[in-house]
Amino acid sequence: MGEILFLSHRIPFPPDRGDKIRSHHVLKALGRLAPVHVATFADDENDDRFEADLAALAASYRLVHRRKALPVAGAQALAGGRALSLPAFHDPRLEAYVAQVLAERPIEAIFVFSGQMAQYVPEDFRGRLVADLVDVDSVKFEAYAARGRGLRAWMEKREARLLRAEEARIAAAADVTLLISRAEAALLRSRLPEGSGRVRAMGNGLDAAYFDPVGVVPEPRMLACPGPRVVFTGQMDYAPNVEAVTRAIDRIMPLVREVYPDASLHVVGRNPAAALLARGGKDGIHVWGRVDDIRPWLAAADMALVPLEIARGVQNKVLEAMAMALPVVLSPGAATGIDALDGQEFAVRESDAAIAQALLDLGRAPDLAEQMGACARKWIIDHASWEAALARLPEYLGFLNESPVDAA
Repeated sequence: MGEILFLSHRIPFPPDRGDKIRSHHVLKALGRLAPVHVATFADDENDDRFEADLAALAASYRLVHRRKALPVAGAQALAGGRALSLPAFHDPRLEAYVAQVLAERPIEAIFVFSGQMAQYVPEDFRGRLVADLVDVDSVKFEAYAARGRGLRAWMEKREARLLRAEEARIAAAADVTLLISRAEAALLRSRLPEGSGRVRAMGNGLDAAYFDPVGVVPEPRMLACPGPRVVFTGQMDYAPNVEAVTRAIDRIMPLVREVYPDASLHVVGRNPAAALLARGGKDGIHVWGRVDDIRPWLAAADMALVPLEIARGVQNKVLEAMAMALPVVLSPGAATGIDALDGQEFAVRESDAAIAQALLDLGRAPDLAEQMGACARKWIIDHASWEAALARLPEYLGFLNESPVDAA
């Protein structure tokens, strides 16, 4: 049996944000199949603390700091007629490492995590290629372009067009292309020429034993705030998260505070944008920033709010809140790929007024909120696990005698 090359746009440690959680569990699963060689990027010095964890899992690895300035990547993208994300994630050191591994090791399969990394796969590679795009990035940029103006809208339209072409190229080259949900897989298929390749859904899982409210001490700083306490978690320099929180601050929480003047919104996640930091400390808004463990913050909340207007794939923030037995009020986009029952295991609402009303209903009925949280946790235990989510990886990689990837 041969070995595996794993290409990831971020080091899969620590598993504390959506993409890192998925890549972390994929890497661990690959390591159980064969020796894995890893080419990946570090975003900041905090990532360096986890290099030993990467070394413990990988047969070999190359970890490179991604420090290319955005204007430089933009100039390279314009000069080369490429999507901005490709030169932004290109580094000759990783390219050299990939070439060395392919020349010296019996690499039987390459697993690409995130479309930016497919550029490192040589055209003459003859082994198995699996590409995990996670979601259809080009659609996200189409949505940005539709809402933008002027130069920014032009740039986002260009990015969407070039990313769509790159997604088609990857799907044509890969033996299997993975997306995070059936809906996302169907969306990609609808945008590809006939016969472009096999596209399959591979959902996320969750460690329900880790995200268990029993034994978790609620964060005292949050618990000290009057209620009801509403929480939003996520990477807070990510544009869709910033837009969702801005929506919550400007349009949803004022409606809630008309009835509950002491209601508070708690924004928890790394790298909060300056515009969000400026809103903290006023009108019941608290922007806490990066935390080492999200569970105490979820345990201190009365409910979770996820009003994403632009959402792709399955939202880990929703799964984590459900596992922690929190009632979750979310937008239809944030509910994509989670086959829970609206009104029983979470509450899906679209308009600002409807979302605010759902929060008020849960605030007025603690027993109903507790019941919804209990049903949410049961759904996670019954339907979401990483073992189930990644069960077909050996087939996709060709590490079984038969690889029935044509099955839906």
